[in-house]
Amino acid sequence: MGEGQPCWQPGGTANVTLEAEVPEVLFVGMREFISRHPHWDQYSLISSALASFLFQNGCEDQHVTKHYLDGLFQHP
Repeated sequence: MGEGQPCWQPGGTANVTLEAEVPEVLFVGMREFISRHPHWDQYSLISSALASFLFQNGCEDQHVTKHYLDGLFQHP
């Protein structure tokens, strides 16, 4: 699949592959966080961060809200 193209999953959810350049300090922080919290991986961390940003900036889509709330209440 090409970049930005949805990959449909069972249950009607889709995953999209993203490629982004981020400041090295954020990458290092993400890597350190993941090493201390093994129940997180780079995919769940980025998804949670994106959902949080969208929700906090007015996105009212119920799927975004669900991802946001799931990220808030994710326990080790």
